[in-house]
Amino acid sequence: MCGIAGVILKSGGADPEILDRLTRALAHRGPDGTGTFADGGNGLVHTRLAIIDLETGDQPLTDDAGSQLIVNGEIYNFVELKQEIGLDQFKTKSDCEVVLPLMRRDGAGFGPSLRGMYAVAATQQNGKPTYLARDPFGIKPLYYMEDSRGLYFSSEPKAMFAAGLGTPQLDNERRDEFLQIQFTSGAETIYRGVRRVLPGETLTVEEGRVTARAHLHALPPGGPENISESEAIKRVGDALMDSVRVHQRSDVPYGMFLSGGIDSSVILACMRELNDRPVEAFTVGFSGTGVSDERAHAQVVARAAGANFHPVEFSEDDFWSLLPSVVAAFDDPIADYAILPTFKLGMTLAEHGLKVVLSGEGGDEMFAGYGRYRRLLRPWWLGGRPMRQRGILEGLNLLRAQPVDWRAGIRKTEDAVSLPGRSKLQIAQAVDCADWLPHDLLLKLDRCLMAHGVEGRTPMLDPVVASVASTLPDRLKVRGRQGKYVLRKWLDQNLPEAEPFARKRGFTVPVAEWIGKNGRRIGELVVAAECIGELCDPGRVVELFAGLEGNIARHHGQAAWILLFYALWHRVHIDGALAEGDTFDVLSAAV
Repeated sequence: MCGIAGVILKSGGADPEILDRLTRALAHRGPDGTGTFADGGNGLVHTRLAIIDLETGDQPLTDDAGSQLIVNGEIYNFVELKQEIGLDQFKTKSDCEVVLPLMRRDGAGFGPSLRGMYAVAATQQNGKPTYLARDPFGIKPLYYMEDSRGLYFSSEPKAMFAAGLGTPQLDNERRDEFLQIQFTSGAETIYRGVRRVLPGETLTVEEGRVTARAHLHALPPGGPENISESEAIKRVGDALMDSVRVHQRSDVPYGMFLSGGIDSSVILACMRELNDRPVEAFTVGFSGTGVSDERAHAQVVARAAGANFHPVEFSEDDFWSLLPSVVAAFDDPIADYAILPTFKLGMTLAEHGLKVVLSGEGGDEMFAGYGRYRRLLRPWWLGGRPMRQRGILEGLNLLRAQPVDWRAGIRKTEDAVSLPGRSKLQIAQAVDCADWLPHDLLLKLDRCLMAHGVEGRTPMLDPVVASVASTLPDRLKVRGRQGKYVLRKWLDQNLPEAEPFARKRGFTVPVAEWIGKNGRRIGELVVAAECIGELCDPGRVVELFAGLEGNIARHHGQAAWILLFYALWHRVHIDGALAEGDTFDVLSAAV
């Protein structure tokens, strides 16, 4: 896991000072080393977090034809690919080096051979194109900008801004979308002129401009396959064991995030079978609050699996003191309150000397765990409704003017993934895999862990798992009031102490409760922020925050949280304030 960036110019040479600024801006993503390549208008930088091939895996990697490669991520099937290609073709033991011979063989079509998480930049000699590519699930991020001079790219937008390649200017339509759904969809980001390489996309860049795009989908096309429950359980179990096996390939120690829920318990059950030593399991909780604390149940599951259990406390003091640092890590903003405990878990992993952690992220998307899927399948008279029909700030009379069409991006994705033969449930899962998963959940994991030099791995998000999960019959995904039916059945057979069919409260963070204790004070600071005042009615915002002191209605609490996040985010990433001190300090300090 690393940071990558570079410039691809139409003419002239890459400026060493710009490459140096890019390197410094991405240092937190790769504390174990740096590498730079410059040749004419091409310039590449790499900051390394050493996980595999600690001695000879420094990047850029090169081949005899003069191609240069930088990668942020891991290629899990590198062992098999090297054997297939021929071990004599490789100079290092790096998992990433396999991209070079695949690129020589397949050109822009190298992606389908890779099993892993990756953002790739590869330049070639003799006028051949440069490729920028991202894994099909979008586990690893990659952004780019274009102007009259050429194209620039980076693992994080703020690195390009720090290098002087552009300035952070808001795209108001994307801002409005963010305030309603807590993330932004599609290729356009909240910054004007900054785009994402989409999940599974490979860009061909020639003479400093994008000339072609290829796309590799995360989920296979086609409708559900009619198979028996027993066969489905076997296929799912085999795929998961295979995925966890390759996701554990590492030359450094690793641990796992254990919530005690279905997905992480499945990962732990697989790890127990594949490891000779006890698994290091970390669980976060919230003492003395109104939300469910998962640590007690997680400890039972960990003990049953023979894991070493590490409980982690996230307190109200953590909320106010860590929030500015968390916001600073999210130049591409998401207001998912799970960023808070994930950030603290990243800190804890680093303190324990662990560089790699496995997570159950993606299980809900692969196996249909969300309640919104079940609501979608019900008729309207039984409470059925489409996904994301109501925005976070809707119905509260907070905004001076209603956004024109904040749902346009989601609707575009819905149209794109509505392929012939797919069931309504499969389409909903594909929508989430295209937007919610890469632009919220996986971005959360990337930024929160890379801020501490820790690599997050997601065995649920693997081509082998996706090929099985995507084609399961709907009846084996959703059964009555529960999703992930076949996953629960497998877990019940392999780690019954996880109680997979017990009714559990969903994971949440008591942000509304904590904000409510300081409602008036923090509300006045939020409304004093120019970015809030220009969008919202000040009196209504103050009322919203003050009202949380005696009423923690979910909709009101979520609205207060996203306004607080946005006020802080704007201060740091647009106004240029330093994320120093606690939340009150940052909001009240002059820029």
